[in-house]
Amino acid sequence: MLPFNGASRQFSASHLPVPSVAGRKHARALLLGDMLVLALALGTAQVVRFGAAAETTVTGLGASYAALGVAVAAMWWVSLQVHQSRSPMVVGHGAEEYRRVIVATFRVFAILAMLSLAFRVDASRIYLATAFPLGLVGLLVERKLARVALHRARAQGRATRKVLVVGGERSAGQLTSWFAKHPTAGYAVGGVWVPDAASAAGILDGFSTDIPVMSAQLDFAEALNVAGAAAVVVTDTEHLGHESLRDLQWRLEGTGIELMISPNVLDVSSSRVRLHDVSGMPMLHLREPQYAGADRVWKTAFDTLGSLALLIVLAPVLILTAIAIKLDSPGPVFYRQQRVGRHEETFRITKFRSMSVDADQRLEGLRALNESDAVLFKMRQDPRVTRVGSFIRRFSLDELPQLFDVLRGDMSLVGPRPPLASEVAQYSTQMRRRMYVRPGMTGLWQVSGRSDLSFDEAERLDLAYVDNWSITGDLMIMLRTVRAVTRGQGAY
Repeated sequence: MLPFNGASRQFSASHLPVPSVAGRKHARALLLGDMLVLALALGTAQVVRFGAAAETTVTGLGASYAALGVAVAAMWWVSLQVHQSRSPMVVGHGAEEYRRVIVATFRVFAILAMLSLAFRVDASRIYLATAFPLGLVGLLVERKLARVALHRARAQGRATRKVLVVGGERSAGQLTSWFAKHPTAGYAVGGVWVPDAASAAGILDGFSTDIPVMSAQLDFAEALNVAGAAAVVVTDTEHLGHESLRDLQWRLEGTGIELMISPNVLDVSSSRVRLHDVSGMPMLHLREPQYAGADRVWKTAFDTLGSLALLIVLAPVLILTAIAIKLDSPGPVFYRQQRVGRHEETFRITKFRSMSVDADQRLEGLRALNESDAVLFKMRQDPRVTRVGSFIRRFSLDELPQLFDVLRGDMSLVGPRPPLASEVAQYSTQMRRRMYVRPGMTGLWQVSGRSDLSFDEAERLDLAYVDNWSITGDLMIMLRTVRAVTRGQGAY
């Protein structure tokens, strides 16, 4: 066991974390915001059903709907707390916060239904049918707005927690890079402590800010203080050993300092990770990738029904875009190109034409002006793009005819980027995994930077999508696509 230089000694006040002002404001905002949304939803439901001045009594309860509204709001608010929808572990991270809000809401109304049957309370169905969706949608919108504010504060460094990394320099460097690329996560590495190193290494290489690397010459409490850390991340447990890791856990008990263990696994969805107890030892189990599920009937039904609905809703946009293209430049309205789909079968993708008709012949003459990498060709001011083409590219309107490709079964609404045959020819064995599913009109590449992404970044996102596919993930990507398209960023 590694020495902790007095592991039983308590931390002084200087070692305790100081919550950021933005973090405290966000916590209070959720507590008050949830209650405000619930009060508005239940108040609106009463007005819709009975009018503003009505004091109607609930049949079988002997109390007014105003009193019922207060009781339901309190139950709902407590349910959100019980389901830990305001926990710092989920707030601002992924879809888990929204899932917990939805589960808490459904369980409240399930309990209300059982109580109504048990005590023969006959509450207005219109009142409940109005309050339920209003409250749920209101809570989700409120959480989204709160998350946007929190992410903005974290990006500006006002709600970021410093982290002390316990482990080797290599894994610490990877974790530091990850946090730097994802500032909205709310963590930044303040120092590295290598407990089995005899002497300090100085500064972590490769970063613009000086991140001290400390050895066993410093006590853990001193290392924590040097890093100014409010959280500890253990990246390499072999540097500690089981007993020292246990002692570190005891040492932090009651301090409010967060302790995390990083499995050093990137691009793996939390839905694939399970914690199992193996003879008293916790083990992380990674489920196999779920890309086989992308071939199931319900995925196909989702694509078919979704593309049909979008074609009906967007029919005026499709017609107006086609007319604008025809009036703007000579040539066909649509542009069709050979792409590679699932299982490396080729198909012809359909787009609105955004370039001059001789664009393919002029490509070789522009190769030297490529602003992307050797695989993808991208130019911010491509002379082949027409006036209308520039506009429809900015808002991805040129992609809309691919809805017909989805109906034909060549593509999916969500999936990897549809590659050219020349790109596939350069794929490694690992990259060919992205061909296990149908290519998509949108995907992680679309919502993470679009044309601003390098080839390697786009392919990494595609592989992450294939390995972590889920129908819930598809829905989240489609919602994020709306935001990415309306902003028009990274499209040219």
